[in-house]
Amino acid sequence: MRKIRIGTRASRLALWQAEFAAAELKKFFPALEVELVKVHTTGDKILDAPLAKIGGKGLFTKELELQLASGAIDLAVHSLKDVPTDLPAGFRISAITRRAQPFDAFVSNRCATFDALPKNSVVGTSSLRRAAQVLSMRPDLRIKNLRGNVETRLRKLDAGDFDAIILAAAGLERLDYSSRINELLTELIPAAGQGALAIETRADDDETIQLVQRLNDSETCAAVTVEREFLREVGGSCQVPVGVFAKVDGGQISVRALIASTDGQRLVKATETAPLAELDGLGKKIAAQLLDSGGREILGS
Repeated sequence: MRKIRIGTRASRLALWQAEFAAAELKKFFPALEVELVKVHTTGDKILDAPLAKIGGKGLFTKELELQLASGAIDLAVHSLKDVPTDLPAGFRISAITRRAQPFDAFVSNRCATFDALPKNSVVGTSSLRRAAQVLSMRPDLRIKNLRGNVETRLRKLDAGDFDAIILAAAGLERLDYSSRINELLTELIPAAGQGALAIETRADDDETIQLVQRLNDSETCAAVTVEREFLREVGGSCQVPVGVFAKVDGGQISVRALIASTDGQRLVKATETAPLAELDGLGKKIAAQLLDSGGREILGS
């Protein structure tokens, strides 16, 4: 293969991710010619409503999949946390890159730490998962919807629209905004796949699949497989406040997960550790624990 066309959303972060994938491919295949094809997704166009109200994860992948299906692009690069657990027929995730920082970042011009926020402070986020966990720890805070790319969100913070905002740390670091991170909120359980990139291809494109599998990171793949299995089992989407994080450490894999009500008043958590060789079904196991301990009632309310 002499040339490959990579589909990407047009935001600066999405372009960084696509350029990263292109550079990694060229390390293995120096003669490869790469073209980036910008695609505007529904999620990028509708910015005045919470994701939970306009359809969730597929908003960021559908148009890219249409381009894949037509042959206009050979692969698409996504933030894995934006990819639905069940792909349409004819597509597959053919590689998952090594995970970057998985946790959320607290960003504020007024307070050095999350705990220092005064009562009734306004916190911006578009994520029900983040909002629920923040409210469970600090019910005195006010959550305000925040959409847009990283630069837009930071600009709204700097304009004084918010006392603080919460963003994925990986995105800030990739765009050289590490200095804006006041602290990592490691107590907030991340979204499934947060910090990892997914390379999506046509399921029958053996040549491209073989090419991109050089970018696959086995430890990250093992961790996010458990996370996405959990998400699939609980029916997780942008419309449900759930979080899950798995980490491989030597021969073990540990998992933290939660299901929460949108107001943060009801929240169930579970942790599980297993040998890496026994990861099959681990996501389902921890999902069953949470559903049986109150999660099912939360999701059904």
